[in-house]
Amino acid sequence: MGNALVVQRTRLPQSSTSLRAAQYVRMSTDYQRYSIENQAAVIATYAKMHQLSIVRTYSDKGESGLKIKNRAGLIQLLDDVQSGRADFNHILVYDVSRWGRFQDTDESAHYEFICKKAGVKVAYCAEQFDNDGTMMSNILKNLKRVMAAEYSRELSAKVHAGASRYARMGFVLGGQTSYGLRRQLVDEKLRPKAMLRNGDRKYLVTDHVKLVPGTTDETAVVRWVFEQFLQQKSETAIARELNQTAVPTNTGRPWNRGLIGRLLRNENYIGNLIYNRHSAKLREKRKCNPPELWIRSEGSVEAIIEQKLFLRARKVIEERRVNLSEEEMLTRLRKTLMKRSKLSPAIINDTVGLPCTATYMNRFGSLRNVYRLIGYIPKRDYEYLESRARWADLNAALASQVAAGIKKADGGSTIQGATDGLVVNETTSIFFRVARWCAGKRENHSCHWSIHHRNRRPAGWIVAIRLTERNADVLDYLLLPTPTTIGPLIRFSETARGSYGIDRFENFDALARSLIRRLTQKNRASATRSARSKKPRKTSARRSKMGAATRGRLSK
Repeated sequence: MGNALVVQRTRLPQSSTSLRAAQYVRMSTDYQRYSIENQAAVIATYAKMHQLSIVRTYSDKGESGLKIKNRAGLIQLLDDVQSGRADFNHILVYDVSRWGRFQDTDESAHYEFICKKAGVKVAYCAEQFDNDGTMMSNILKNLKRVMAAEYSRELSAKVHAGASRYARMGFVLGGQTSYGLRRQLVDEKLRPKAMLRNGDRKYLVTDHVKLVPGTTDETAVVRWVFEQFLQQKSETAIARELNQTAVPTNTGRPWNRGLIGRLLRNENYIGNLIYNRHSAKLREKRKCNPPELWIRSEGSVEAIIEQKLFLRARKVIEERRVNLSEEEMLTRLRKTLMKRSKLSPAIINDTVGLPCTATYMNRFGSLRNVYRLIGYIPKRDYEYLESRARWADLNAALASQVAAGIKKADGGSTIQGATDGLVVNETTSIFFRVARWCAGKRENHSCHWSIHHRNRRPAGWIVAIRLTERNADVLDYLLLPTPTTIGPLIRFSETARGSYGIDRFENFDALARSLIRRLTQKNRASATRSARSKKPRKTSARRSKMGAATRGRLSK
């Protein structure tokens, strides 16, 4: 039985295809009864009793039976059956629940009907009935399907009840730890055992996890954020200052408006734990629960922020979140324009009393529409923002073309895709950018182009699409090495293009050939240097004798 999962590769005559079978096994947890080996052993016994030869195995390990999504084994099985690639006439499954615990029993019947329609019979090896289509068989099978679905619902309710009880006791139940806090493992008597890092889990049932304050530097940052916010600094301004002073987050990403907002609303900092704010039972879509369903455990965490300070910050947030009409939103924006003489997303986000730019864009479609309604004409060319998706799609197509060309020229190269370019052999980056046209600030100043470059990756090249006047269309294509001393913005005119080492190409095919040729030459040069460094150095006989004599004198 130990080799039950091994597929028998014996060749049977064409007339014996009815004796060929495929097995489907699924395990959602480490529960021993439904382990893959136990299922395979029962299936192998059933196959031997019915003189079936198992020729193929489909499996899903660690996947729930509530949805067919992410069950690659079952999806592949159904695809093989429907496409006619199946070289078997039987599908062996441990029981009805392994086929699936679908909440709609018709879904389970639908997948079985697909197999039956293709002439492939599904057999449930551990059930006490034969799936032969009789009335009693159909009644028992549908009853089992209902029981399998009900088991998932009952288990979900029990797990939620247990989790709610632990939450009321002040224990943490998964989720990302907030900034300035740590997860501490405690035993059944609440004695500290260890500090858990990101990704660590508890293994003993008697152990639990509690939240404790982090380092003194982190707790000081949390207090500073609340103080700055109460001094009428916006979330964006606070995030900008933290990034400028290189204060790291607990996620590794830079500070932003949303992260600061969540920090200001987090009751963990005054000692409270809140559970069941969101739920996604039975793999359904995640939803927000009303406050009356929240489970609150007060005083379960050592407070970092005074409650008075936290309540003052909450009051500011609540007063700012008034449902404003569109007319009131535009009126406040006009007042800000009169006071600041100009508008920008940064000004809107930094001004207390104004909704954020995302709110304006959701209400009016875009910032250009908002500016038009209040009669403001910005100096910046916002038409380019609306065409950004067009250039992003073009850059993605160019990246695919370059990757295919590199593979064809040098099949040994490894290429990693990224959101803004490619990384070749983990040593060379290729960035795809747009060179935007910019008019001269004065009449006697010529136009220029700008390329934004903010990446911290291996050195390489920048492939840029240069746009025509007013950024309406493609002018040509540029290739330049990644700068080492220039800041995040590369700005050049046509006369100064050569000083930056920027090569110009009429079409992208010519640029791609030049780029691939340079990459190939670089790879060959690197391979030659690597081979030379590995070659053993020759030592002359005279030097060897001198070395031996020297070692002899030292030993004496």
